[in-house]
Amino acid sequence: MDKRGKLIYAFVDAANMFYGGERSLHWRVDYEKLIAYLREKFMVSRVFYYSGIDVDQYKEEGKEVDLEKLVAYYKGELLNKEKTEEEKVLLGKHLEKAKFYRDLDKFGYELRIKPTKVFTSTEGTTTTKANCDVDLTFDMMRYMSQYSEAVVLSGDGDFAPILEYLKRKKKKIRVLARSERTAREMRELAGEDFVDFKSIREEVEADKVEKKTEIKKEIAVTGKRKAFERKVPVFRKGF
Repeated sequence: MDKRGKLIYAFVDAANMFYGGERSLHWRVDYEKLIAYLREKFMVSRVFYYSGIDVDQYKEEGKEVDLEKLVAYYKGELLNKEKTEEEKVLLGKHLEKAKFYRDLDKFGYELRIKPTKVFTSTEGTTTTKANCDVDLTFDMMRYMSQYSEAVVLSGDGDFAPILEYLKRKKKKIRVLARSERTAREMRELAGEDFVDFKSIREEVEADKVEKKTEIKKEIAVTGKRKAFERKVPVFRKGF
């Protein structure tokens, strides 16, 4: 909430912001620190987080993904003696993602998680997608009467039209995104209210000790420090 008592909402496009994870960003984000930063720096009252998740054979038709049930499903699958070591490695990764999203919910993020879908090209290659752009745009419009300012964590130029419309409706727009992944039109729309995500590294970077915890988790799942590599579909719009 700003000084005039107006609400400020944040919208996180995870696919654009965190695509490639630590290997792409070269440092790890602490999402509890990130939501605290958004609340303290921009006085954000609600933070919406958009991403995809692999649900394997688990399905709940007509419902949002129940993360607690999904975590339980993957734990059960890991105990299945018929699963190969390769399958268990992949299941372990899916389990960690489900737990990660569950943690985000506890931190205060309002999750908009969609099951991913696999698409096969004419060349035979597969791509896994969970396009949440429509969901993010819909929420920005749906809640437009509630907020006076939107903090958009995305550099995706596809959002330029909705942001331009909101500015015409006298909404203040801030863009917090990775400079190298930000479209020119997004920079122009934000102007002096564009913030390079890398500039807040000190405030939101995960402690180095957490990396050791992740290694322990991998060992617990795979029984070894470094699991063998396996080609899996590319997550273009998701985690």
